[in-house]
Amino acid sequence: YFSLAYDVDSEPELRTLIDNGQARAGLIIPPDFEALTQSGETAEVAFILDGSDPNVASTSLAAATLIGQAFSTRLAIERLTPLGAASAGSSPVEVRARVWYNPDLESAFFMIPALIGMILQLLTSLLTATAIVRERERGTIEQLIVTPIRSGELVLAKIIPYTLIAFLNTLEILVIGTLWFGVPIRGGLGLLLLLSGLFLAGSLGVGLFVSTVAKTQQEAIMLVYFTMLPTIFLSGFFFPLAAMPPVLRAVSYGIPLRHYLIIIRSVLLKGVGASALTGEIVALAIFGAVMLGAAALRFRKRLD
Repeated sequence: YFSLAYDVDSEPELRTLIDNGQARAGLIIPPDFEALTQSGETAEVAFILDGSDPNVASTSLAAATLIGQAFSTRLAIERLTPLGAASAGSSPVEVRARVWYNPDLESAFFMIPALIGMILQLLTSLLTATAIVRERERGTIEQLIVTPIRSGELVLAKIIPYTLIAFLNTLEILVIGTLWFGVPIRGGLGLLLLLSGLFLAGSLGVGLFVSTVAKTQQEAIMLVYFTMLPTIFLSGFFFPLAAMPPVLRAVSYGIPLRHYLIIIRSVLLKGVGASALTGEIVALAIFGAVMLGAAALRFRKRLD
C-alpha cells in the first residue's frame, strides 16, 4: 500500500513534503529503535498522516496499523521469545499515529472546500453563458453592438456581476463552514481570494466559449453541465486522485478544478503559502489564458 519516496532527517522536512503534496504520510523511527527491540523494551514509532483527505488518511492508518502489528508479532517470535515460544510481555513495536491538519478526520473539512470550487465553476460558467445567449435570443445584443460600447466592455459588463456573486458565495460558504462545521482557515484569506480569481478566469472563459457555441439558453445549460460531469469526477471531488487509473489521472491534470481543490484545501487546512502551490497556480493561469483567449476570438468573430 505504501511506497518509500523520500528519506528525511527531521520532522520539518517531512512537514514540507506533506505541505507541498509530495507525501501523504511519513514514518518517524527513533535512532535507538534497534537497541530497544533487542533489549526487550517497547520501541515507539510515529506515523504521521496528512488528514486533509480523511478517506486516504483513514485507509492509510488502518493499513499502517496492520503492518505494525504483523511486524511486531514477527519480531517477538524471532528476537524476544526463546525457541519461538509465545511471550506474554509487551509488544516490541508500538505505532503511534499523529494526524496533521484534521486530527478527527472530519469529512466536512474535505467536502466544504470542494463545494466552494464546484459552486464557483458552475455558477460563473453557467450564468455567463446563459446571460449572453439570452441577449442573443432577445435580439438585444445586436442593438448593443451598434452602440459606441466596445465588445470587450460588453463582455466585462456581463461577467463582472456574476464574478462578484461568486465571490460573495465563496465568503458565505466559508463563514458557514467555519462557524457551523468548524472548518479552519489557517492560511491567508487574501491569497485564497486572489487564487480564486485566477480559477474564476478559466470558468468565465468556459462560459464565454459556450455562449459562442450555443444558440439557446437550454443548449448553453446542457453544454455547461456536460463539461461539469467529467470535471467533478476527475478533480478529486469525491474520489482520491491516487486511486484513479493512470490514464484518467493524466487527463485530470487538464481539469482546473483539480488544481483549485488542491489550492483551497492546502490554504484552509495546511496554511501554506503561494510558494508551495506554484504548479497549481501555473496550471490555472495557463488554462485561464487559453480559455479566455479562445472565447474572445470566437466571440469577436461572432459579433463581426
